[in-house]
Amino acid sequence: MNRLTAKICLLGEFSVGKTSLIRRFVEGIFDERYLSTLGVKISRHKLQVDQLEMDLIIWDTTGGERFDQIVQNYYRGSAGALLVCDLTRPDTLPILSEYATAFHRASPATPLVIAANKADLTAQRRIADEDIDAVAATISAEWLCTSARTGEGVQEAFHMLGRRIGQQKGRCYE
Repeated sequence: MNRLTAKICLLGEFSVGKTSLIRRFVEGIFDERYLSTLGVKISRHKLQVDQLEMDLIIWDTTGGERFDQIVQNYYRGSAGALLVCDLTRPDTLPILSEYATAFHRASPATPLVIAANKADLTAQRRIADEDIDAVAATISAEWLCTSARTGEGVQEAFHMLGRRIGQQKGRCYE
């Protein structure tokens, strides 16, 4: 069995659900209380993708960061990123292109996956699949809908990113 350790970042605006997605993925829980991340929080989680065991080092960033040198240092050395938007807030989708550009300045040609979060809030949804398709196409990303609350798509999002990272083994750390 091959093993890789890979640093990944979760990027997106404030309150899109980055921390909640990580907690659902790593701990299997969801907490209604809003927990604002200050700076960066790092978690670890093992992921099995095909014949590859990955030790993910997951960087949860504040959200709404200015694209400055400090943020670039957070991104440096990453094997990939999960870009998160909130399906109930249309303004959180187009900004993902800016996050992708800034991320690729620090970690060029690394895989990106978009997690269109809060899929459980169907009555409040304000972003169409076609809009997500358009942004994903401009940044060469795959995407899927997720819900940290119900767990929908969360494992799949991290697996999708892990699979894309595994295809670029040279970007990961043995």
